[in-house]
Amino acid sequence: MLLRPRVPAALVALSFTLHGAASALTVEPVVAGGTLYTVATVNLATDRLQLHWLNPTTQAPYTTFSQLRARLRKEGRSLSFATNSGIYAPGLKPLGLHVENGRTLVPLNMASRGGNFALLPNGVFWVKGTRAGVTETRRYAAMNVQPTFATQSGPLLLQDGKVHPAFNRSGTSFKLRSGVGVCRDGRVRFAVSAGPVNFYSFAVFFRDTLGCPDALYLDGSISAYATADRSTQLAEFAGIWSVSR
Repeated sequence: MLLRPRVPAALVALSFTLHGAASALTVEPVVAGGTLYTVATVNLATDRLQLHWLNPTTQAPYTTFSQLRARLRKEGRSLSFATNSGIYAPGLKPLGLHVENGRTLVPLNMASRGGNFALLPNGVFWVKGTRAGVTETRRYAAMNVQPTFATQSGPLLLQDGKVHPAFNRSGTSFKLRSGVGVCRDGRVRFAVSAGPVNFYSFAVFFRDTLGCPDALYLDGSISAYATADRSTQLAEFAGIWSVSR
């Protein structure tokens, strides 16, 4: 169950629901363990969730929410929500798997060394029609999912309700963090913390507050989100998840 705290008036504007057949997206502030998060809940049966990296006109990364918003506007669509995708490499290229519209633009990365991405187990967030999953990388490789959209990142926050074995309650690495979970109600939930949080607390937030047994860390201090009239972005991105209508 989502906890809906009393929040300052400036934050109330963040919370909205797009009603009707076009979308069931909600974006709202949620407080847990003294930390404020912005949580977007996506219903794949009604919401248009997509992943973007390269602008098809320029073949350059979108890099910003505003660039993606402008592209969608040209296509007759409006941006309802956006957030960064997984960890990326220099040159604004996804570090791991990146699938758009069924096309694999970056292959699965099986690296076992190199920062948070390779803090194994890591995993893949994938979407295929009205189904989604967060799956450990090697298990994903064996499944032959053939998703419509997918991003690889690491570490996994949760796998079958179990917190990543390298996390502990007293962890001293506190940063702003973003992640995505596939929850027991079948919905996808993206979360961006408003302040520093350690990996353990972030994982437990997905499990105990959002009801997601499987969740994936997306990125750290650069993480941000956008709604129809707001953006918290301060750094460029390689990949962007969006909900549009």
